[in-house]
Amino acid sequence: MTRILISAGEASGDLHAGAVTRAIKQLNPAAEVFGMGGDCMRDAGGEVLFDIKDHSVMGFVEVMKKLPDIWKLRSAFIDLMEKRQPDVLLTIDYPGFNMRLARLAKERGIKVVSFIAPSAWAWRPSRAAGVVKVVDKIASIFPFEYDLYKSYGADIEFVGHPLVDTVKPSLPRREAEELAGKRFGHPLILLMPGSREMEIQRLLPVILEAAKILKQKRPELDFAMPRAVTIAREKLEGPVSQAGLDIKLTEGHNYDVMSVADFAIATSGTVTLEAALCGLGCEILYRSSPVSFWIAKRVVEIPHIGLPNIVAGRLIEPELLQDDCTPEKIAAAALKLLEPERYKQLQHDLREVKEKLGEPGAVKRVAELVLRMARQNREQHLLADKNEN
Repeated sequence: MTRILISAGEASGDLHAGAVTRAIKQLNPAAEVFGMGGDCMRDAGGEVLFDIKDHSVMGFVEVMKKLPDIWKLRSAFIDLMEKRQPDVLLTIDYPGFNMRLARLAKERGIKVVSFIAPSAWAWRPSRAAGVVKVVDKIASIFPFEYDLYKSYGADIEFVGHPLVDTVKPSLPRREAEELAGKRFGHPLILLMPGSREMEIQRLLPVILEAAKILKQKRPELDFAMPRAVTIAREKLEGPVSQAGLDIKLTEGHNYDVMSVADFAIATSGTVTLEAALCGLGCEILYRSSPVSFWIAKRVVEIPHIGLPNIVAGRLIEPELLQDDCTPEKIAAAALKLLEPERYKQLQHDLREVKEKLGEPGAVKRVAELVLRMARQNREQHLLADKNEN
């Protein structure tokens, strides 16, 4: 029996966990897939033992506050590894926790595959050396990531970006427009405040104030807000109601909604790359605690934080960070991006981003890699047992 342990700690990680789980099940229906994820992994047939809704956290200070819970989760994973004895641990993003988990798995003779590997290219290149020590195989999603890890001796394969497979509108355009509240002659702006509680607390009020300014300057604008599965609906309904704006809260079919919208104001994260693949330009926002931001500025070694900008290798979408993340500046940047020439240029840039993310089939390639590693692990253990006897 093939046993795959997955650790995905956030909404974006769960999306990938679900896709890989489904592909593993298609290739090997008898395989057991279990661990940490959310609704996507669960719907794909995975056994979710630790739900991401209870463990998603961002920022240096915020992580320190959650340390007791993180230690409990670590202990629970150790118990799970010793009880279920998986063939492979598949880590998906969530690097602070997952790289420690990888070390624990390696100590127990479990093969480790890293998918959405730690962003050594963003923090510091030498970080790649530490990852290589605890990971047996890296499934690379970016060409520049492949080159960096390869230079540190990693066993790495470029699989392409999984979002190329998963980001696909599924509804007829008319149904998608109805779901999103898209009206003819009315530009639709998506408001995407994030998938974590802290992001909602810090950015939703600012985004709503920006939307008020935009509505005053451009009364024809409409707004919609897709709900992340990790955020309870009431967390959004209250602030939206208090803002006095007509904002349509949408549930599910996020890619359909993105495909018919004209522009998005979004918290930095994977959602901005999902939007790019839907041809939807974003204004990218980021705000954390002052201490976390101060630390990040001193350790991050790339000029941009937005994934479309990083992939493009230049600033194609505006980024408003920390003190620049104000309602007035957000509204002003949005109005500029809605100008016809700027809008046309951004559409061209987004097509370039999509091309750089590789060919379809990344998810299947990851599933095949994981199953191959599981088979190798079992064969090595059988050989070791045979030699002992």
